[in-house]
Amino acid sequence: MQPRQIVLLGSTGSIGTQAIDIVLRNPDRFRVVALGAGGGNVQLLASQALELGVEAVGVAKASVAQDLQLAFYATAQANGYATGGYRIPKILAGPQAMAELAQWPCDMVLNGVVGSLGLAPTLAALRAGRILALANKESLVAGGPLVRAVAGPGQIVPVDSEHSALAQCLRGGSAAEVRRLVLTASGGPFRGRSRAELAAVTPEQALAHPTWDMGPVVTINSATLVNKGLEVIEAHELFGIGYPEIEVMVHPQSVIHSMVEFRDGSTMAQCSPPDMRMPISLALGWPDRVPEAAAPVDWSRAHTWELAPLDDGAFPAVRLAKQAGATGRCRPAIYNAANEEFVAAFTAGRLPFLGIVDSLERVLAEAPDFPEPGTVEEVLAAETWARARARELVTAGRAAGAGKDNA
Repeated sequence: MQPRQIVLLGSTGSIGTQAIDIVLRNPDRFRVVALGAGGGNVQLLASQALELGVEAVGVAKASVAQDLQLAFYATAQANGYATGGYRIPKILAGPQAMAELAQWPCDMVLNGVVGSLGLAPTLAALRAGRILALANKESLVAGGPLVRAVAGPGQIVPVDSEHSALAQCLRGGSAAEVRRLVLTASGGPFRGRSRAELAAVTPEQALAHPTWDMGPVVTINSATLVNKGLEVIEAHELFGIGYPEIEVMVHPQSVIHSMVEFRDGSTMAQCSPPDMRMPISLALGWPDRVPEAAAPVDWSRAHTWELAPLDDGAFPAVRLAKQAGATGRCRPAIYNAANEEFVAAFTAGRLPFLGIVDSLERVLAEAPDFPEPGTVEEVLAAETWARARARELVTAGRAAGAGKDNA
């Protein structure tokens, strides 16, 4: 059997580097043929490309194309390649580079790009008939109707641990037998606190996640539970389950990644230690599992796993996400884009912690009646409005809680 040919987008990020680790440990199963990244770390990108022997490399920032080429020469020299002993892959640069790579000849595209930049390559990969291993949740949150319009049955394989868990559990029954989906949340660093106890939270405290090592925006989104709201929208788009039938439970150990309840009363759960290599490897090998991808649960010792309902009073972000998703008309895109602006304001000390979600609720309430998106440009227009309105509120001191002492 020939190795599965993979285009890896977002290769220098957390998902990308872990995916490369899996590929290098399984050369008989996988081969990376092209890499794409934003362009913030051309040295790492060049090193990855030379190690994997890819055919093409893309960067979203056109201005770093020459830096990338120089990084190839420097990396090759540092690795002791003789002159002419290595081949520089084709270099694509600019805003369309990721979408071009998504159509490169391959079996699968792993989209680990961060943010709305990932929507265009998602659509390009699907239109080209590729299997899409999707780690870019913005593709479904912001562009769900666009993605649904072009995706074939089974063409999208989820990479997020919660959605990977749901996909595995759904193997246990037909769609007609499913009663509800249950996503688990670690609860972040402030699990169990009341709303009043969250008023004085600092950025340093919000960035101290108890379980996962993630980027700053995702870590703060986990602290506010916005990240779980995004995942609820993603689950709805992936599996076609209505928002009332999607629940969130707080599970601080992060071992039960999600569950599916069936109509006969049974519930199936997927459990594994918190290690993203497991869902990444399953996505790359789907529907087959990759042996020894990650360490299993140690069943030789006792375990105590907690599950508790989400406190909507202290953490209303999931409720807002469900409302945005049910309303449609670009509300999920607005939810995501405005949140990013408020998170930036919080980390800069311009907005208190509670102001993130409170201000997000205000922006959603003020949103114009956008149409259900039919193009990427319509999604981007809604996001542009959301970001501008969020910045206006923060600058004018009218965002919820803005100007209050959050020390």
